[in-house]
Amino acid sequence: MKLKLASLSFALAVAFSAHAADSTVKLSNVHLCCGSCVKGVDTALTDVAGVKAVTDKDAGTVTLTAADVATLQKGADALVKAGYFGKSDNKDVKVMAKTGAKGAKVHSLEVTGVHLCCPKCVHAVDDAVKSVGGVTGDDATKGAKTFTVKGDFTDKEVFTALQKIGLTGTAGK
Repeated sequence: MKLKLASLSFALAVAFSAHAADSTVKLSNVHLCCGSCVKGVDTALTDVAGVKAVTDKDAGTVTLTAADVATLQKGADALVKAGYFGKSDNKDVKVMAKTGAKGAKVHSLEVTGVHLCCPKCVHAVDDAVKSVGGVTGDDATKGAKTFTVKGDFTDKEVFTALQKIGLTGTAGK
């Protein structure tokens, strides 16, 4: 009996120490306006083995946990690829979006890959892009994979505005 208790104690100690060794990153200012946004985060992470996510819609945070920083980075990258953006509290995990914007003045910009699951997402995108000097409008719609921004503006500023509200995408043609 004592041997079984000692074995059980050892197994629990190993399990707790392995759990304590997990790495975490909290991403803040992520656009999470509704349950579908939260579901989108979960969907974005389904192909990233070893990452667990806890999403706080009201706080706009996603906390990722994994065995190592490299796996956390894969999780953060998957969220960016799904059109989300946020600020990392872990210096070893970077939230980087390769938008393809060159800082050029444009009259039309095709934007791809922004998370647009509901009217609130669309409204947030509309407000963000219209805050950029020279933008006259956009045609973002619920569920769209691509939308176009019109006016006389700098392409990078559109992505800066989107990232400020917790979303991102890439420049199309």
